[in-house]
Amino acid sequence: MTTTAKARRIASYLGVRRSAPLSRWAGRLALVFLVWTVIQAHLIYYRIAGADRDARARAYLVETRRVYIASLHWNNEEILRSEWNRRLLELVKRFEPDNVFVSIYESGSWDNTKGALRELDQALGEAGVPRKMVLDDETHEDVIKGPPANEGWITIPDGRKMPRRIPYLSKLRNKSLQPLIEMAENGTTFEHVLFLGDVVFNVDDIITLLKTNDGRYAAACALDFSQPPYFYDTFALRDSDGHEHATLTWPYFRSPKSRKAMINAAPVPVASCWNGMVAMPATTFLGISGLRFRGIPDSLAVSHLEASECCLIHADNPASSSRGVFLNPAVRVGYTRAAYDAVHPASPTASWVSLWGIWWGLWKNRLARWVTTTYFEERKVGGRIEAWKEAVRPREEEEEWDEFRYEGVKVPEPKEVREERGGWCVVDEMQILVNNGWNHV
Repeated sequence: MTTTAKARRIASYLGVRRSAPLSRWAGRLALVFLVWTVIQAHLIYYRIAGADRDARARAYLVETRRVYIASLHWNNEEILRSEWNRRLLELVKRFEPDNVFVSIYESGSWDNTKGALRELDQALGEAGVPRKMVLDDETHEDVIKGPPANEGWITIPDGRKMPRRIPYLSKLRNKSLQPLIEMAENGTTFEHVLFLGDVVFNVDDIITLLKTNDGRYAAACALDFSQPPYFYDTFALRDSDGHEHATLTWPYFRSPKSRKAMINAAPVPVASCWNGMVAMPATTFLGISGLRFRGIPDSLAVSHLEASECCLIHADNPASSSRGVFLNPAVRVGYTRAAYDAVHPASPTASWVSLWGIWWGLWKNRLARWVTTTYFEERKVGGRIEAWKEAVRPREEEEEWDEFRYEGVKVPEPKEVREERGGWCVVDEMQILVNNGWNHV
């Protein structure tokens, strides 16, 4: 055997001898990691199931609460007749009629939503529930054909001037709050405003929501589903760092703070949420500093930008930073009965997220955070907002002001100062009303 062959045999022998321990350790570490992830998934499974049991137990302890219920409806006849009307009546009975006010605003439905609401109005009246129900005949087509308003309209790429979706919804939400404001002026007050969407819910869901974080919050939201396991309201939900979701399935969030709370089945601190059902202190909307729903300015929206009014309300609320905004994963609502049942297991010892859903959800979320980023999208949107701010220079930076006369004396005319508190709510979209709903442009 030649010297070269001997050297190869020795090197090969040494290579095998040296790599074998390393290979064995790698295998052992992989096995330990696999076992740990299985144990972790089981621990989380029982933690979620336990949190749901605790929430159900606490829901039986109903404290006296005065709740103002605000709801918008449009083409919701099916869910009103099958679920919503009955559940609302159960809620009123549980809280007692004297502690509740129901404000419903319906506009321009072409199914028989008005008929379903008239039936509800009659039932509420028979139960002695204070209420205001507005059934408005104005349709989207009427709005579109009407003369453009000074605000809330935008010129779209084909040259037409069209009403924007978000200012329109903001106007309706503010109308649903008007009785609250009027009653407060006359001395009738409430502890909470409950914004109730066209979702399937039960009374325990409402009570659990109101008790979120032991009642300390600027806002508490449910988690909503249309096609489980994917959550629905991506437009309004932002994690504690103001970012959009990492994944549409559990545990959803990019922010470590939000994600950890979701994994622990605890109230999740977020920057914004809505998700079908929201509770806020009634004082948020009262007095000189009372908040109102709004859209971003038209002058900003023309840059192909939009933001949910349900996100902007949290951005505008000073209490969001001091008291917190929370998504409560123990409160899950659905836009159909099937969706609701899918996230409410029949067994009281079962988790609403399966073992596989937990294991794969953790890894899917990790992979999404590792290989995707919100940086470029947020930078693009942020750049448009900054350009909008700079289009009219702030007063202190203005070198030359236009002049106007005040009592015969020429004085500098102050320039507009542009600011958008809810920049983290804004996305690269343009939304307008159309006859049958709304569209992206």
